[in-house]
Amino acid sequence: MKLAPRTTPWIALACAPLALWTASAFGQAESGGASTTTAKAMDKSLPQITQSMLDAAGSDAKNWIHPNGSYDQQRYYPGKQVNAGNVAKLKPAFVFQTAVLESMETAPIVVDGVMFLTTSFDHVYAIDAATGEEYWHYKHKLGPIVTVCCGNNNRGVAIEGGTLYLGTLDAKLVALDAKTGKVLWETDIADPDKGYSETMAPAVVDGKVLIGTNGGEYGIRGFLKAFDAKSGKLLWTFDTIPEQGHEGVWATKDATGRDMHRDIAAEKAAFAKDSSFYKVLGGGVWMTPAVDRKAKTVYFMVGNPSPDLYGAIRPGDNLYTDSMVAVDLETGKYKWHSQYIAHDVWDLDAVSPAIITKAKDASGKVGEVVIHGGKTGHIYVHDPETGKVIRFSDAMIPQENMWVLPTKDGARMLPGANGGVEWSPMAVDPTSHMAFAANLHQPMTYHVEEAAYPGGKLWLGGAFKVIPSEEQWGQLVAVNLDTGKIAWKHKTPQPLIGGVLATAGGLVFNGEANGWFKAFDSKSGKELWKFNCGAGVNAPAVSYMVGGKQYVAVAAGGNNQIDAKRGNSVFVFAIP
Repeated sequence: MKLAPRTTPWIALACAPLALWTASAFGQAESGGASTTTAKAMDKSLPQITQSMLDAAGSDAKNWIHPNGSYDQQRYYPGKQVNAGNVAKLKPAFVFQTAVLESMETAPIVVDGVMFLTTSFDHVYAIDAATGEEYWHYKHKLGPIVTVCCGNNNRGVAIEGGTLYLGTLDAKLVALDAKTGKVLWETDIADPDKGYSETMAPAVVDGKVLIGTNGGEYGIRGFLKAFDAKSGKLLWTFDTIPEQGHEGVWATKDATGRDMHRDIAAEKAAFAKDSSFYKVLGGGVWMTPAVDRKAKTVYFMVGNPSPDLYGAIRPGDNLYTDSMVAVDLETGKYKWHSQYIAHDVWDLDAVSPAIITKAKDASGKVGEVVIHGGKTGHIYVHDPETGKVIRFSDAMIPQENMWVLPTKDGARMLPGANGGVEWSPMAVDPTSHMAFAANLHQPMTYHVEEAAYPGGKLWLGGAFKVIPSEEQWGQLVAVNLDTGKIAWKHKTPQPLIGGVLATAGGLVFNGEANGWFKAFDSKSGKELWKFNCGAGVNAPAVSYMVGGKQYVAVAAGGNNQIDAKRGNSVFVFAIP
C-alpha cells in the first residue's frame, strides 16, 4: 500500500511514504496529552452491544455496528427505504465538520442514533446521528515518533458492550467509554520506532480485539494479534512471516497461472546462504479481518514483502505476503493460506478486506466462499475450508506487460503499484452474487536499486513512478461472482480509492476524488443521483435508521495517497 503525492494533477511519484515525524510538529499535541472534551452529555443510555447483536448485524437496518457492516464484511445494508425508485430525492440532512483538515478514510459506526467517527491523527467523535450535534471529542496523544506509509489516516473504531476500540498511529490499542469518550485502558501493540503503526479499524469478537499492523515499507514482521477486550492483555499472535518455511514452494506462476520470470536457481542459492531475513520481511495486515463465527475462523489479507522492489535480498516465496490467510479464532493457529503473487517485486499486495459470501463453486453448486479484490484487478473467489481459488474474475482494469521485472531505469507495467483495488473495501449484494469494486488505473514504471535494511526506516529498494504522459482514471466495476464476468462498469476521471456500499434498495454508493458522491442502480450501473461534497470522497459510506428514517453517511476529507482535495466533514443524507 503506497502514498502517491501529487506533482501535477493526477501525475505522481507513487510510493513515497511519509517519514518519521514528531507529533507536536503537526499541532496535534497542543493539550500536552490525550484529552476528551464534552460538548453535550448524552441524554440517553446507549445499549450494550452484545455478541448476539454483533453476530446479527448484517440483518440490522437500524444500526451499523461493524466498520464493514458485519463479520462477513459484505458492506450490504438490508434496508430499502431509500431505493432505486426514490434515491433522486436524497438531500443533505446535516454536515458534521471535524477539527482535523486532513485525509479521511473512516467508516463510522452507528449505535441507537449515535455515530462514532474517526479522523486523521486518531481523533474520535461521538455525534447525534440524526442532527450532527456533537457529544464528545477524543484526541489521542501521539508519541514522539510515528512512522506512517500512506497518510496519517484512521479507518474507524470497533465496539463491544459499551466500549470503543481504536488503533493508533503510534501502534497502541486504546479502549474508550462509548458514552463519555474517557480512556478505559491503553496498551502497546508494537514498537513504532521499528516501523509499526495502526490505521485499520479493529474487529471485536468473543471478548477479543483483533488488529493487524502497518509497516510493510519499513521492514517490520507483520502479525495479527488478539487482545482481551476487558483488560487489553495480549491473548495470541499470528506472525505473518513464519520463522521456518517462508521460502514456500518456489512458485513460478501467480494465482492466475502467469509466469513471474523468477530465477529460482539464484534465489535458492541465496537462501542457502542466509534465511534470517524473516524478521524484517514485511507482511503487514492493513484492513479489518472477516470472521466466520460457525467455523471459528478469521480470514485476513497480508500485504507486501520488504523491501518492496529489491527482491534479491529476500529469496523465496516470502510467505505469507500477498496472501489470504485463515487462522483459528480461539488460538490464532494457522489453518491455510492462498498466495496471489510469490516473491512480489511490484507491490501488488493483498490489501482490500476479505469478504465472506455465497457463490457457485466449480461444479455449479452455491455455497459459502471467501473473496478478495486484488491490486491486480481481479476478484479472487476462494473455498473457505481449503483456500483454493475457485475462480478469478476478468480483469477490471488494463493489464499490460505482466510480470516484467523492475529495472534501474524503470520497466512499464499495468496495473501500477496502487492497483487495481487498493485498500478500498468492496461491497457484495448477496441476493444477486454481485460484487462491486472501486479500481484505480495509474500507469507506472517500476525501478529497482540495492538497499540494505535501514533499521526501521523507509525501505523500498527502488521506486514506482507514474508516467506523466499517460491518463489516470478510476473504474467502479460490478462482477458476477458465479462466473467472474463483468456485469457493468463506470469510468471516473480520477483514480478511485475509498470503498463501496450496496443496499437492499438496489443501490450502490461510491465516492470520487473530485468530491462527487454518487448512487448507481446495482443491476444496470446507471447513475441515479449525485452530490458534490467539496472535497474528496475517499471513504466507504454507511447506512442506518433513526426515528424510522434511513440515512446514508460518508466522510469527505480527501486522500493523501492520491492527493485528493482535503476536507474535514462527514455528510449525512436522507429523503425529506
